[in-house]
Amino acid sequence: MSNIDPKAPFLPERDKGKSPVMECVGLGIDFGGLTAVDDFNITVGATEICGLIGPNGAGKTTIFNLLTKVYQPTRGSIYLDGVDTKNMNTIRANKAGIARTFQNIRLFKGLSVMENVLIGLHNEADYNFFGALLRLPNYWKTERVARERVLELLSIFDMEHMANYKAGSLPYGCQRRLEIVRALATNPRLLLLDEPAAGMNPQETEELMLNIQKIQKMFRIAILLIEHDMSLVMGICEGIAVLNYGKLIAKGTPSEIQQNPKVIEAYLGTGGGNDA
Repeated sequence: MSNIDPKAPFLPERDKGKSPVMECVGLGIDFGGLTAVDDFNITVGATEICGLIGPNGAGKTTIFNLLTKVYQPTRGSIYLDGVDTKNMNTIRANKAGIARTFQNIRLFKGLSVMENVLIGLHNEADYNFFGALLRLPNYWKTERVARERVLELLSIFDMEHMANYKAGSLPYGCQRRLEIVRALATNPRLLLLDEPAAGMNPQETEELMLNIQKIQKMFRIAILLIEHDMSLVMGICEGIAVLNYGKLIAKGTPSEIQQNPKVIEAYLGTGGGNDA
C-alpha cells in the first residue's frame, strides 16, 4: 500500500463506470500565512461509504467546511456530480445535494423533533410566501405531505413516536440521530457526517453503524464521514482517506490503511496539524 499514489481514486465495484458524486482536485486553503489544507484530492463514488480520518488537528473539519462552502478554497476545485461548485454558497451547495451534520450538535433545541426535520424539508417546499401567508389549499396539502415525510424519515431510527418531543429534551444519542434525519430531509446526494459516534456508548455506536449502512442502501447516496472511532470506520467504510498536516497521505480499503506505514507513523508518531 505504501507505494500507491494517495491521489489515485478508490471506488467500490458497484460505483465503477458511474460518475462520481464528488471530486476534489488540488484543493487547498490558507488562513493568512498558515496553510490548513494543501493539494487535497479525493473521488467519492456515487453510493460509496467513505471515511476521512487523521490525527487531531489534521484538517478534517476544514475539508468539510470547504465541501459545504462555509469556506471558499484558496486553490483547487470541488465538483459535485460533475458541476464546479466554485460560485456556490452554503445554501446553493445544499440545494445541489450536499448535506452535513456537525461535530457539535446544532439542533433547534426549543423546537419539536417534527419542526426540526420540517426545516430540513425546505428544499421540497411547493408553495410561496403568499401561499403560506394566506393559508391557500396548496399550503395545507404541502404541509400534510411534509409531516408524513418527516414521520417516514424518523422511522429509520425508530423515532417517529418522539415527533412532538422538544429536541433539547432528547437523550444525547437521539439528538445525534435527529441531526442525521434533518440532513436527510434535504434530499442529499452526498451526506457528510462529522464524528457521528462522538459521545455514544458501544451499543449506540453499533446501532449507528447499522443505520448508516441502512441509509446508504435505502437512499442510494454517498456518505463521507469523519470519525475517531476506528471500529466504526473499519467496520463500514469501503474506502478511507487519511489526512495529516492538511495533506492526504494515503487512500485505500480498510485493510490497506491499517497496514500503511505512513498512517501508522501519523497516529503513533508526532501527528497533528493545523486544525481540528
